[in-house]
Amino acid sequence: MSINVTKAYLPPLAEYVHYLEGIWERGWLTNNGPLVQQLEADLSSALSGAQVQFMSNGTIALQVAIKALALTGEIITTPFSYVATTTAILWEGCEPVFVDIEEQTFCIDATKIEAAITPRTSAILATHVYGYPCDVRAIEDIARRHHLKVIYDGAHAFGVTLSGGRSLLSYGDITTCSFHATKLFHTSEGGAIITTNEELAKKVWLYKSFGHVGDEYYSLGVNGKNSEFHAAMGLCNLPRVPAFIDARRQLAELYHAELATLPLRYPIPPEGIGYNYAYFPVVFEKDSTMHRVKDALAANGINTRRYFFPSLNQLPYHVGAACPVSEDISLRVLCLPFYQQLEHNEVQRISKLIREALAD
Repeated sequence: MSINVTKAYLPPLAEYVHYLEGIWERGWLTNNGPLVQQLEADLSSALSGAQVQFMSNGTIALQVAIKALALTGEIITTPFSYVATTTAILWEGCEPVFVDIEEQTFCIDATKIEAAITPRTSAILATHVYGYPCDVRAIEDIARRHHLKVIYDGAHAFGVTLSGGRSLLSYGDITTCSFHATKLFHTSEGGAIITTNEELAKKVWLYKSFGHVGDEYYSLGVNGKNSEFHAAMGLCNLPRVPAFIDARRQLAELYHAELATLPLRYPIPPEGIGYNYAYFPVVFEKDSTMHRVKDALAANGINTRRYFFPSLNQLPYHVGAACPVSEDISLRVLCLPFYQQLEHNEVQRISKLIREALAD
């Protein structure tokens, strides 16, 4: 039987059906229905009281965030992220300016940001890679001194907290999130824009709703809304997030124990964070070694992912400045199967195959 790199959690069917029965009774399927409103309120409580706008997916959330902040010109960003981070910038008519990543967290290197700022820079768009936080305080200081906006791509960061228990998703002018089926917390498809600025949240609401309320038209807009069916999935899954994180922590500890003797490298999280164990990335000594392990696992029905490859400054349709750390890591990193339903004996099997591949 094959093992996927990720696997969506499905709640008990009866629990989901309970929400469906309410949808059928009301006949209210979309357009800011009561389940969407409930999910947004529950998410706000879970995310340190920030304003939450439930979106159709994480990519449209990035695009609407850029539009809502009226960004133009250059946006400083990371080359080590999913491609949507870069393509959202390009799609909105802005220019990505890549800054290399840290050696430990694989997040954007805040010490290199100021050197990339020009008179055309309007914002910083950084990714919390694998749920490891960017240096939010350093980035906030840089943005304040240079009058820049800050967007965080928090697609991996749901459930992460910093010192004092504050949600990582409550930092920046806007944080976007993905609630795709493969994420720790999912709504089948979906995403969110999160901000502590109430006026900005109202602007986002208009932008995701075609820019009008009834017959009153206020602004440009797109269809970024999400449905009652997706909100129902989120309401089923949200209370389970602490249990998901605990199960993933145990799996991560088992992986580390099983692979302890191997010449592997892992991202190093900052101290004092409440981590969500979003993924299990492994960095091999050489790209040829990574490919050997990937092929050996695939031959045994085990799927992995080169997450992230390529380094985004090397995309064929937008080549940026050299980012040697990102380029190097992207060649050698591999995400192993990791989800809360993964059995411990499956982790042991995967680890055994890796040990055997590296012994060849």
